[in-house]
Formats: sequence, C-alpha cells, structure tokens
Amino acid sequence: MGCSCFGAFKSYKDNRETQVQELTTNNVRLFSYNSLRSATGHFHPSNKIGGGGFGVVYKGVLRDGTHVAIKCLSAESKQGTNEFLTEINMISDTRHPNLVQLIGCCVESDNRMLIYEYLENNSLACALLGSKGKRVALDWPKRVAICLGTASGLAFLHEEATPPIVHRDIKASNVLIDENFQPKIGDFGLAKLFPENVTHLSTRVAGTVGYLAPEYALFGQLTKKADVYSFGVLLLEIISGRSSSKAAFGVDLLILVEWVWKLREEGRLLDIVDPELTEYPEAELLRFIKVALFCTQAAPTQRPNMKQVIDMLSKEVSLNEKLLTAPGVYRPHSSKRSSYDSLQKSSSGDKKGMQSVNPFATSTKFESFQSVTQMLPR
Repeated sequence: MGCSCFGAFKSYKDNRETQVQELTTNNVRLFSYNSLRSATGHFHPSNKIGGGGFGVVYKGVLRDGTHVAIKCLSAESKQGTNEFLTEINMISDTRHPNLVQLIGCCVESDNRMLIYEYLENNSLACALLGSKGKRVALDWPKRVAICLGTASGLAFLHEEATPPIVHRDIKASNVLIDENFQPKIGDFGLAKLFPENVTHLSTRVAGTVGYLAPEYALFGQLTKKADVYSFGVLLLEIISGRSSSKAAFGVDLLILVEWVWKLREEGRLLDIVDPELTEYPEAELLRFIKVALFCTQAAPTQRPNMKQVIDMLSKEVSLNEKLLTAPGVYRPHSSKRSSYDSLQKSSSGDKKGMQSVNPFATSTKFESFQSVTQMLPR
C-alpha cells in the first residue's frame, strides 16, 4: 500500500515537473535556488545592486560566466506555479532593444526570482541622481539618446506588445543603462504577478510618489496616459539632474513639475538645467521641457501618446503652447488640493466628459486641431 501511494505521488510529481518544464522551454530558463545562491555568493550584501518595491536585486555570475541581475521578489504572488510561469513567459516574449531582457526565473518553495540581463551602468537613478561617487557624466547627446530610447521602449509596450502593457511605474530607477549608454526599461509587466491589494510599493497603487499621474493616484484610473505622465516627469529629471521624489523647490517647497511650471510663467525655464550640462542646443532643450509639460497635463486627454512624444522629441516640431495648462499634481498626505481634483470638479457637470483639443503637431507647421472627447479611464 505504501509503495503504491509513493508511486502515485512520484507519478504526480513527475507530471507536474514535466508541465513546468514544458511551460518554460519556449522562452524562459528555469533556475534552481541553489544555482542562484551560488551565483550571488549566497546573496552576499556586496553583490546587492538595487532594491525597490518589487524586491532586492543582486549581481550574479552563472556557471557559464554570464553576468546577470537577479531580482528576489518581495511580495508573495498568490498564483500557482503554472500561472506564474505563464505570466513570466509573456514578459520574456516582449522583446525590444529598449526593454531589459528577462532570461529566466526561479520558482522553488516560497522563492520567486527573476533573472535579467546585466547592464553595466546600473540604473539612470544611480547614474544621474545618485551620490557623486556613483554618478556617470552624461552630456546632452547622451541624455537625448536616453530620452528617445526610453520613449521608444514605452511606445512599444503601449502600441505593439500583445497584449499592450501599461508599465505603472516609470521612473529613473526602472530605466537601466548599458555600456553604450542606451536605456532599457525594466520591471514591465511585474504588477500583474501580484494581487491588486498588495501594498508593496510607495502608495496604495503600483507606482512611486513624484511620478504618479493624479487620476491614477487619487481614483485608480489606469490608462497608458498614466505612463505618459510619469515619462514627462522623467524627462524633467534628465534635464535638471534633480529627483522628483526626493527634492522640493523654492520657498513653497514645490514638487518638480510645479517648479518648472512656475519658472515657465516667469520666463526662466533654463534655470532648471542641470549645472553639469555646460553645452547644449538651447532650442532643442527648451522643446524637451515643453514636451514634458504636455506629458504632465492634468487632463489625461491633453497628454500626447508615446508615438507623438517620439515625434516631438526627435523632430523640430511646433507646439501650441497656448494650450498648455498647469500640470496635474498629486500630493499625498497634504491639505493642498490636487490640480486634477479641481479639474474634475470643474467638469463634473458635463455628462459627456470634458472637451479638449489636440495640441500636438508632428510637422514644422501647425495642423488643424480636432476635438477629442475625454473617455474615463478603466
């Protein structure tokens, strides 16, 4: 009887392992916990290269000599092994030059780990906003390449990935830089691996304070335009060399987007430029700042999509600045009213939604504007 039970259990176990193996052979390598522990020197603190809401990241060297980044996920997924691996396969199948490539994963006992390609220059947060000893000299051409590459990767996630992916947490620490200073977006698709009520990030929604679109932070309205807002904030960080989530500006302790808007009204936009940037084409840099302001408009429909953003950043386009309004602002634990909150109240009487116009032209001359009806994000 005992032998029969053991045989049945072994058969079940073999079938499960076969199912898992079949699920991982197409796109993802399945790593054992012991192999990753060995690769990281038993997860030695000296090999820790990053950390955040989704988990701690270690540098590792596989047995074949490949350098990798190993992310130990901090929040426990309630999915079964096969469901988890199905999501991982979808992420690994999403490939683009400006997306970090997922190599494999570990699903063993309670451990959930992801193995990524290793990028030499760490994250943009480290290279641009980190301590002086860790910063990397980024001239204007390098910053332009980082802006355009990040925009290209995000446009791919929104428009070409199947199914489309809303990142939810675009920020400097999720943009990694390779040896040629090309940017790659990391952590895309990870929000789907965890239950909706997991509060493992900086707020009750997936995202980081300082980058959050107000309609998402306040009402949970998630669309691609929430990513566009975060990208606009990232643009301002790249230009200014200042952190949106860690710094306040002026006597009023404004957040970055508010400070930039105030300088615009005062005709002092160039005051935001990183002091480390000594040479730059003024007209191009100013255009980048204005694109960032369009990306951070309070009303989601006033923001461009990422393909329009790429056009505006890469070409000498004309922008109708008269249509610019104050950026949307989310202030956690503050008595100050969100500009988006005010916008919602002012338009609440319109049952069909707020009417706006498309302020974006993709040529050197203005094109005729078409009215756009705001659709409530789902």
